[in-house]
Amino acid sequence: MRTIAVLAVSLALAAPATAAAPTAAEATAFVDAAEQELLGLWIDAERAGWVYATFITDDTEKIQADARRRVIARTVELSKEAQRFKGVTLPPATARKLALLPISLTLVAPSDPSKQVELTGIAAQLEGIYGKGKYCPTPVNCMDIAAVSDRLAKSRDPQELKRVWEGWHEIARPMRPKYERFVTLANEGAKEIGYQDLGALWRSGYDMPPDAFAKEMDRLWGQVKPLYDSLHCYVRRRLAETYGAAVVPPDKPIPVQLLGNIWGQSWGNVYDLVAPPGGDRGYDLTALLHGKNVDEKELVRYGERFFTSLGLAPLPATFWERSQFVKPRDRDVVCHASAWDIDWKDDLRLKMCIEVNDEDFVTVHHELGHNMYQRAYNTLPPLFRLGANDGFHEGIGDAIALSATPEYLVKVGLLDKAPGKSGDLPYLMKMALDKVAFLPFGLLVDQWRWKVFSGEVKPEGYNKAWWDLKRTYQGVAPPAARGESDFDPGAKYHVPANTPYSRYFLAAILQFQFHRALCEEAGFKGPLHECSIYGSAPAGKKLQAMLAMGASKPWPEALAALSGERTMDAGAILDYFAPLKAWLDEQNKGKVCGW
Repeated sequence: MRTIAVLAVSLALAAPATAAAPTAAEATAFVDAAEQELLGLWIDAERAGWVYATFITDDTEKIQADARRRVIARTVELSKEAQRFKGVTLPPATARKLALLPISLTLVAPSDPSKQVELTGIAAQLEGIYGKGKYCPTPVNCMDIAAVSDRLAKSRDPQELKRVWEGWHEIARPMRPKYERFVTLANEGAKEIGYQDLGALWRSGYDMPPDAFAKEMDRLWGQVKPLYDSLHCYVRRRLAETYGAAVVPPDKPIPVQLLGNIWGQSWGNVYDLVAPPGGDRGYDLTALLHGKNVDEKELVRYGERFFTSLGLAPLPATFWERSQFVKPRDRDVVCHASAWDIDWKDDLRLKMCIEVNDEDFVTVHHELGHNMYQRAYNTLPPLFRLGANDGFHEGIGDAIALSATPEYLVKVGLLDKAPGKSGDLPYLMKMALDKVAFLPFGLLVDQWRWKVFSGEVKPEGYNKAWWDLKRTYQGVAPPAARGESDFDPGAKYHVPANTPYSRYFLAAILQFQFHRALCEEAGFKGPLHECSIYGSAPAGKKLQAMLAMGASKPWPEALAALSGERTMDAGAILDYFAPLKAWLDEQNKGKVCGW
């Protein structure tokens, strides 16, 4: 996990007048020295962030906040100094570094030291509130995020689901006044380096103007919306068969607590309620893992062996010594899964509270994709040690997880025999409940924040705007009326942690582009959903070459290096789910769809 995220955009500020015209050589020397200085600060911040995330106390909260403050303060200072090189003809690498420098943060504090302290303190507090959050139905019975998630996944009692959902969302109420102040200070910092607000800064990280990126997101959503609408229509009708039309009305949004996930962002936990007729997939991965007595560390070994089968190097010994695989019993930690490279070189780590099940089997493959990416670009100059864009970083791990097919499970000894064609529809349905169901949620989180940062959504309308977007994009509704004393966005980790979320929507698109390209490189012939690149050295070689580019080139060049394409496109995800889409449309004929 990065405590900073490098973004790419043109410099926005006018250069101050100087006594002597600056030279290209001076610019190169300046930015080379700047990134080396920042690298030391980044490593300090990464260490502090790791300690805080794995040992939440008031002291570690302050240590993390102080480390973040130092990064922010020095980055702003260097960005202002760099303005004297605006207009100078520069070598391409120097120009790109100078473009990256002023917005190498997802959070920019004002130059006022007291406001820097305040903002970084609030940021740490927000993350701490989430990390320590629990729903306590009784004073002696408290449920953390893992326990809450488990109940929402397994319970079929609508009243219990309502209580647990509302109970978890209570943790976010104390965040509301802090978040309002957070927005004010973060926007002030963004304006100091030439951006209208923090959201505009985030949207500038994709080698295109901010407005063009917003339109790109809308274009991609337009491509996949018909697929989502078909899934929504079918799932709502099947849920109504279980809970009744009074609970799940045929022409209204789906009650979010019934979808098996706190945020309604993935629906795989209700597969048993919506499975196609004869929908036995032929195997239960969770049961297979338990049958092999796989523990948390061995689950991670499966992920590592996938990458080594492609020709990538094993993880370093320190990874196994320093990672957090299991939730400690003696302290609060942030259980949200994340991959870290503490020293920005080879101190790779995984932070999870692993449950040995099918979901975490996939998550491990995803997170190790981050670690492999981090290591692949670790010899580049520091400002280039990130993904081509943040959607690439997320998409690589997801693309690898798409290769966790039944055939892959057979090859690694977890499954005796693949179910064959009879299992295709159940397999695609299970995948769609995770991948397709996620798409609108992946879009709306930052839609909400962009509106908040811009001032279009005022503090007095935070929660209403959140639910307006969830109804519009996801077609879901809360279990009961929500008010402005609630702060439901804060019940999602990425909001209090100030982690941009558009990356996950992009990853949901890009992973299928990556997967198709890698399958072609591996020589696979057949339906895309049947492909696994496990064991393919040619696919691994092409993957490694793209990963090693880091952020040294604009993302269209990295995409072209892997796929030959220069545009993000949903064609691959539509191809992948085409058999399911045809089946869903047949099931939905004559039925009420939409909300």
